[in-house]
Amino acid sequence: MEEALQTREAEQKENAPRFRLKKPKKKTVALLLAAVLVLCAGGMALRSMGGQQAEAAAVYQEASVETRDITNSLSSSGTLQPADSYTVTTLVSGEVLSDTFEEGDLVEEGQLLYTLDSSDAATSQTQAQNSVAQAEKSYAQALEAKYPTADLSGTISEVYVKNGESVSSGTELLRIVGDDDLYFNFLFTYADNSDFYIGQSATIYINGMAGTLSGTVTEVSSGTTASDNGKQVTTVRVKAANPGLITSSYTASAAIGNYISYGTVPVEMGEVSVVTATTSGKVTDLDWLAGDSISSGDRICTITGTSVDDQIDNAQISLNNAQTTLQNAQDNLEDYQITAPISGTVITKTAKAGDKIEGGSSGTLCTIYDLSYLEMTMNIDELDISSVAVGQTVNITADAVEGQTYTGTVTKVSVAGTTSGGITTYPVTVRIDETDGLLPGMNVDAEIILEQASGVMAIPNGAVNRGSTVLITADSPSAVNALDQEAPEGYVYVSVETGVSDDSYIQVLSGLQEGDVVAYLQTSSGSSGTMMGVTMAGGMPGGGGGMPSGGGMPGGGMGGGPGGF
Repeated sequence: MEEALQTREAEQKENAPRFRLKKPKKKTVALLLAAVLVLCAGGMALRSMGGQQAEAAAVYQEASVETRDITNSLSSSGTLQPADSYTVTTLVSGEVLSDTFEEGDLVEEGQLLYTLDSSDAATSQTQAQNSVAQAEKSYAQALEAKYPTADLSGTISEVYVKNGESVSSGTELLRIVGDDDLYFNFLFTYADNSDFYIGQSATIYINGMAGTLSGTVTEVSSGTTASDNGKQVTTVRVKAANPGLITSSYTASAAIGNYISYGTVPVEMGEVSVVTATTSGKVTDLDWLAGDSISSGDRICTITGTSVDDQIDNAQISLNNAQTTLQNAQDNLEDYQITAPISGTVITKTAKAGDKIEGGSSGTLCTIYDLSYLEMTMNIDELDISSVAVGQTVNITADAVEGQTYTGTVTKVSVAGTTSGGITTYPVTVRIDETDGLLPGMNVDAEIILEQASGVMAIPNGAVNRGSTVLITADSPSAVNALDQEAPEGYVYVSVETGVSDDSYIQVLSGLQEGDVVAYLQTSSGSSGTMMGVTMAGGMPGGGGGMPSGGGMPGGGMGGGPGGF
């Protein structure tokens, strides 16, 4: 033994790093060598012990099959948050003219909260509206220049241009005659307007022409007026067909009923319009001929050319810019009416009527919480996250509310994990609807219920061995179903089917019954059957402890019994 130790010490010196270490005292070395010899001797003695000696050293813990509730769960803690929250701010500056609420009030989404002084913004909006109106007019004129239209309904008497001809601003395109009738506004003295009526016949005398014309009353003035010499007169409008020789240079008088008109009046010809070009270009799409009937608004032709197209483009750009400015002004004006962005309770109110607000980051007005429900976030370990699903029930307790357990529901399982210290956790959102006594900001403990069974047969987790077998006392009722498997004296093995488990107990679905007593080895580090953290007496019953069927990790770890390690 000494030669082996000396050889090992020589090898260690040969391979040792080249720096100086503090030399241990001779007494310390001697103690270490003695300890190694004791351990080696103890190991050899243990290996020489037979299986019967190991069984004799094993001490089994017994437990009766019992009925209990079992819950398999995951636990975490977190801080309560409102369902939604919003800090109401403003980007505009001004004096608060009015507020409609107090701190603690319930407000509805869209409800008016504040009104700010918007006089400057209103002026800007008016100016923007005027700019849009002017831009619209300019755009309409640009289109009219390219596509001239009739401004009168009637008959085309003359066409002055043809397709392909170049024109400039002011060039006459065509002439429209509204009708061929003559019109007269006759004056009558010493007559009342009730003495005349629409449709009444009139005899017209044209000065300088022989004979008379027949006309018809089309309009009677609603009252009498004073003439240029102070006489009270009634005006009667008469229409007559033009025989073709009369022009606007003639004057006329008339007799209507028993009255002769006062003096003479000029002849008015039927309405006439000459349409002219308002831009330069080439005439196209002109399909009108003299004698054609035309209506007001009908397109006469198209005038093409760079000038007219540029005019339209520029007018369109100006209109778009003006409309954008107006929209911005309207949006800006709306900013002076502050409404609630969400429904909820006003938690803080930092501005009131009479205050002057500076827009931007300092323009905070109030804070609103939606307290219709509360939420919290649980951080679940990566090994457990696959067991969590939306809809699972969560039991919640708060130190601030003693003796009360609240029920929540998993509403979201995020896949965005956070890694710290080599461990990844995933956020799980929990919603709590019944919140009496709870407030945002409170710290709570939460337990997600993965599996649950009430009033079921259960045994300690450590009693279930690999292969779903359980060691029971030989006098247990279920011993009649004993397996053909070697067991410690006074015990037999039976096969079981397991279900839900928690940290301590596991559900037994079949294989055991009331009155059965199970046996297992307690493997805590403080038990007499352990040495230096290793179980020395016994080993694993029936081949060793393992994961129970249908349950979680057994609380007892490895149990003792025949079979050894």
